[in-house]
Amino acid sequence: MTMNKSAQHARLPGTVILLLLAALGLPATAAVPAVAQDLVLTNARVVDVTSGSVSEPATVVVEDGRIVGIIEDGSAEGPAGAATVDLMGRYVAPGLMDAHVHVSSAANARRALLTGVTTMRSMGTSHYVDVGLRELQAGGHLEAPAYLAAGYHVRPPAAEAFFQDHPELGHMYGEEVRGEDAVRAMTAAIVSRGVDFVKTNATERAGLPETDPRRQFYSEAELRAIVSEAGSAGVPVAAHAHGDGGARAAVEAGVRSIEHGTYISPETLGRMVAMGTFLVPTIAIVSDLTIPGGDYDNAILNVRGRHMLPRVREMARRAHEMGVKIVAATDTGYGPESTTTLAHELLELVGVGMTPLEALRAATTTAAELFGLTGQVGAIAPGLEADLIVLERNPLEDIGVVQDVLMVVSDGKIAVQRGDWPGQRPVS
Repeated sequence: MTMNKSAQHARLPGTVILLLLAALGLPATAAVPAVAQDLVLTNARVVDVTSGSVSEPATVVVEDGRIVGIIEDGSAEGPAGAATVDLMGRYVAPGLMDAHVHVSSAANARRALLTGVTTMRSMGTSHYVDVGLRELQAGGHLEAPAYLAAGYHVRPPAAEAFFQDHPELGHMYGEEVRGEDAVRAMTAAIVSRGVDFVKTNATERAGLPETDPRRQFYSEAELRAIVSEAGSAGVPVAAHAHGDGGARAAVEAGVRSIEHGTYISPETLGRMVAMGTFLVPTIAIVSDLTIPGGDYDNAILNVRGRHMLPRVREMARRAHEMGVKIVAATDTGYGPESTTTLAHELLELVGVGMTPLEALRAATTTAAELFGLTGQVGAIAPGLEADLIVLERNPLEDIGVVQDVLMVVSDGKIAVQRGDWPGQRPVS
């Protein structure tokens, strides 16, 4: 997938590709770029997330990784040698877009793809692993969702690994990154590594027992310095914020999105509407705090999650009613112990008052708008990249069907195919 920002970065040389593959545990043979399939998907009920309509059985033609035609009468010929798949009246929707992940390995990226996620936005990894994954996927070397990278968080207690990657800022080592000059220096260092977004922590985390998620980290002036420094390179800023004070400062500073927003007040939500700030509420991962297993399994976090969950649901419901642009995300690493998928967030969004269509848009067209990828992905139309999912039932009637994706097409290639298909032989 060709990203707006990624297209500006120089492609990695072959030797670097091989080193990245080795670091991710992939065979060197994966360095040979995969070729997009030419596909003809017949008897497909196409879900138009823009209009909210569903077509009668039609044919979707994919060539060189892009949608080149949608033939309503169901009859069409694809390019010579195209693979033809009869969907038997199943529903085709745009590939899902997860706006907040912490994926740091090829295996975890693959797990995200298996759930129907074809584009994801990193909100933090060490050693710029997300940048490497982005480049490998974009070059066709890695079967995974397209990846927008953020590298490290700009936060007062900088990650230890940050200084390993940026020894030039060693004079800041052992001290909290505070003050406009310091946050500018850290932001500039991260931007220099070719990230697509900068993430900052306007408040403390919720996922550590010893932290206070309402506590504000940075002032509006410091956040403005981060936004200004990143903006000078054309890079938008996402702000982690649970507490209202930190969120309000981030909104006024001009961040592109607020991540989480658990305790945001109606007044701050109103400012988000006025400023065009996106909200990424990550409700399902808060629900994960309240149950055993998954990404979080801690008694203190279990208690915290039980009082946060109704608050974040209430906030998201109000945000939707007020017209804040809401984007779906998991805040998971898609690791082997993870129990949260983007489908669970869509169920949460419907639970707080969004229609199934609005929830699906939160993972497609609205996400594409946040990412700066409108017109490239997020819908099914000629000229757009062929990122698609196939579902058994109509997701505009039952959003829960997204939990069981039967086929995933990523960059025009069939990555996943489950269930009964014509000509499929029984397992003996």
